[in-house]
Amino acid sequence: MKTLLLIIIPLISNASNLVVKDNSSLSPIPLVMVTQKSAKENVIDTSDGGYPPERIPFHVLPEITKFTRPDGSLSFTPTNYETAYRFRKFGYKDLLIPKNLPSPIKLTKETDIDLLAQSKPANIWLGALNVGSDEDKNIFKMQCGFCHQQGTEFTRMERSPEEWKEVIQRMVRYGSRIPSDLQKKLPDLLSLNYKNLVSNPSKLEDFPQWKDNLKDIQITEWPIGDSMSQTHDMLVSKNSMIYVADNIQDRLFELDLKTNNFTIYKIPHLEGDAPGGLLAPRLKDFPSHDSTSNAHSLAESHVDGHIFITPSAQQRLIEFDPLSKKFKIHQMSDGFYPHTIRLDHEDNVWFTLALSNQVAKFNRKNKTFKYYNLPARSFKEKILTRNIKWVFKLMDWGVPLSNWFKIDRQSTGVPLVYGIDITPDGKVWFARLHTNEIGMIDPKTDKITMIKTPFMGPRRLRTDKNGTLWIAVFGESRIASYDPKTKSFEQFDLPVTPIGSETPYSLNVDLPRDLVWVNGNQSDALYVFDIKTKTWTHSIPLPRRTTFTRDIEFDKEGTAYSANSNFPSWHIEDEQPTLIQIKINR
Repeated sequence: MKTLLLIIIPLISNASNLVVKDNSSLSPIPLVMVTQKSAKENVIDTSDGGYPPERIPFHVLPEITKFTRPDGSLSFTPTNYETAYRFRKFGYKDLLIPKNLPSPIKLTKETDIDLLAQSKPANIWLGALNVGSDEDKNIFKMQCGFCHQQGTEFTRMERSPEEWKEVIQRMVRYGSRIPSDLQKKLPDLLSLNYKNLVSNPSKLEDFPQWKDNLKDIQITEWPIGDSMSQTHDMLVSKNSMIYVADNIQDRLFELDLKTNNFTIYKIPHLEGDAPGGLLAPRLKDFPSHDSTSNAHSLAESHVDGHIFITPSAQQRLIEFDPLSKKFKIHQMSDGFYPHTIRLDHEDNVWFTLALSNQVAKFNRKNKTFKYYNLPARSFKEKILTRNIKWVFKLMDWGVPLSNWFKIDRQSTGVPLVYGIDITPDGKVWFARLHTNEIGMIDPKTDKITMIKTPFMGPRRLRTDKNGTLWIAVFGESRIASYDPKTKSFEQFDLPVTPIGSETPYSLNVDLPRDLVWVNGNQSDALYVFDIKTKTWTHSIPLPRRTTFTRDIEFDKEGTAYSANSNFPSWHIEDEQPTLIQIKINR
């Protein structure tokens, strides 16, 4: 397990009290991001294919990040182990202290134009990238920001058009729906325009301005998994444990916050399961994985605390008992690519079937599945979605389907049913990413209602306590609300520069506090929106560059949790995924 390399600082009595100043003016520097961690790398048994053995707790020391006050000061709770520190602020050189902490700590301004540009978040590069029309740019953001950031050092590295063509073909195999006409144009555009930006960093927007309220933020990270993981969705359970699904390694991580102990439970592989499951072509070029299920999304029963997991590479639903630590497999007769999952007030399990254009309901009482076929946009789409399993079979056999099925700008054949949630009145709401629609299922009548959105790329959605839906608008760098009573939408741009440079993957509503937390997965940040005042209250930068988060959960105190979830994880700074906890000192 790789960790961030920092210099060892022996624990001394005043090591937790810091003052940071400008090296030249000696003025105090507010809002310096300071990360404290153990000076020694966690020694973990990795005998199970590079991971700790399952069902044996292992200890991980957390990394704590805070921001300096207006006078440049900061304090950490003393530890009983040696600690190390990193100091980071836009416009300054990162500082790693080699010995005891001096007083004050001095940061030096960065004057190298290229290094300043390299330290800017990916969304600034993405915002400046020219790939054609506004429509082309939005499609590019939608399809090339699906699993990792655009504009990072890895994506902007110099590549020839031929190399970009190979990259795009691999991304399409992973599931990207880049239209066929753009597949032809993008290699030349990306090669030319990334080279242009690297050579002319003055074309990039300035750094984002951090706000004073960051002094009230504490971020804690626990390293989990490694560069071959994809820590996807997570869950804050009623037993106070945190659960994280590793999509590429079929592992469920269980974290006890009281002890900082992790325990791994391996998702069962059934006899006959192929590597990569029913989506084997997707991972055939991936260097190392241990997945036949692709553990994706998690939800908890309010009745018995059982956790339900969608395995996107199988036609099944997985149930995990946190008390007995046993898994149960529920086989499905229909549907393809189980995706986002929720439980209703009657303990039924609802989840989207992303690639077969369906929503499924699992009745826990009689152990039966019910499938809701959503409207297709054409006869061709109906045929493709109902036979999508065989499409992947043909791909597995090496049939060049790209020669038969061109990808149009409407993504015909893959409407992509995505997020799902259940409003207080029991209605089931979902989003279709590629059709610019949300929809509703009335469980009492089984009636399906589809509603066009006035924006591109509704991805995941959540309800607030009044039944208003909050929607991540992935393609247009904003969030939206939809009031089922008035049948009206309202939209709110994310507080990022340049405008429109984000791709918000998901969001969640902190119900008691009426706050919407949003995943800013191009800008290494999370954003907080106040429903009552309709204002953005916090823009929270995260400690690792190239952070890509897909989910947000809360505990009863309103503490937020997310996880580094790049695919692949080696895009993340230091190649180390983490579980992330964010506390706001109110």
